[in-house]
Amino acid sequence: MKVLTGLAILLFMKDICTQDMPYAEYLQQIQECPKECHCPPSFPNAVYCENKSLKQIPDVPSHTWYLYLQNNLIDSVSEKAFKNATQLKWINLNRNKITNSGIDKNVFKKMKNLLFLYMEDNQLEAVPSGLPNSLEQLKMARNKITKIPEGVFSGMENLTLLDLHSNKIENGALTERALKGLKNLVQINLSKNGLKAMPSGLPGTTTQLFLDGNSIEKIPDNYFKETPKVSFLRLNHNKLVDGGLPKNIFNVSTILDLQLSYNQLTKVPLFHSSLEHLHLDHNKIGSVNGTKICPLPIETVDDYIYEKSPRLRYLRLDGNEIKPPIPMDLIMCFRFLQAVVI
Repeated sequence: MKVLTGLAILLFMKDICTQDMPYAEYLQQIQECPKECHCPPSFPNAVYCENKSLKQIPDVPSHTWYLYLQNNLIDSVSEKAFKNATQLKWINLNRNKITNSGIDKNVFKKMKNLLFLYMEDNQLEAVPSGLPNSLEQLKMARNKITKIPEGVFSGMENLTLLDLHSNKIENGALTERALKGLKNLVQINLSKNGLKAMPSGLPGTTTQLFLDGNSIEKIPDNYFKETPKVSFLRLNHNKLVDGGLPKNIFNVSTILDLQLSYNQLTKVPLFHSSLEHLHLDHNKIGSVNGTKICPLPIETVDDYIYEKSPRLRYLRLDGNEIKPPIPMDLIMCFRFLQAVVI
């Protein structure tokens, strides 16, 4: 009976391993798991060390792909802890106490397979140097970052997402060369920083540009010629005024979602017929003239109207000085509107 019980346990242990993994390898991974962490058999390449009040990173096992270290008291990232971790793809270091001086010089550079690095809610004062060229996502929101050192992104052609919101970045840190090397960046989040002007030097591949919660008053003429692929533009909670917007600044065919809530605009800016979502709530707009803002002339032939009508589907105008009802010329122009909030 004892032999059968032992065999049953052995078969059970083999069952919960991945089908491709030899049993001996599975046992080795269990033995390598740091005592402070959890290495679930159902997810054999993951090491969970979050919420452990750790002050330093334990030695990371060689088999680790996914490393979770969030919600600890870690203040340094040592090269020693990662000496065997050559297969890492994902590191979560959010909500710790990491400083720039606590990061060993080449600790990240040696991680040739790293795709995702999350270091939000730490005490970084600059984007750290020595990041691996393999990175696809870098999140460093809610730090104390004021500097983006020149050349820090050199060679990082795989990075598609850069999140730096809720830091202390001012326009002086965003020089023409600060973001050089990001040839395939899609999304950049610079919300809640200290910007007083539109950032310069953005990669031409930028599709999603988030600038909420800054102090931007105007947009330079032809600004979007440098970023011809911007589709989602968020400028909520800034200081934009009518005089700071060139007449055709938003008359760009690529922009599909435009958010200008909580600014100081008194009229609806002109926009392209391809725009689908427009947020203008909580400004100082007194009235809306559908004929004036309609991107295309309104024709009388119904079929022509349907085919050529502007694509606007969602419009927010609440929090202004506009009173219902919705003007009929607005409805006549924007035939695809599904929701209007006034």
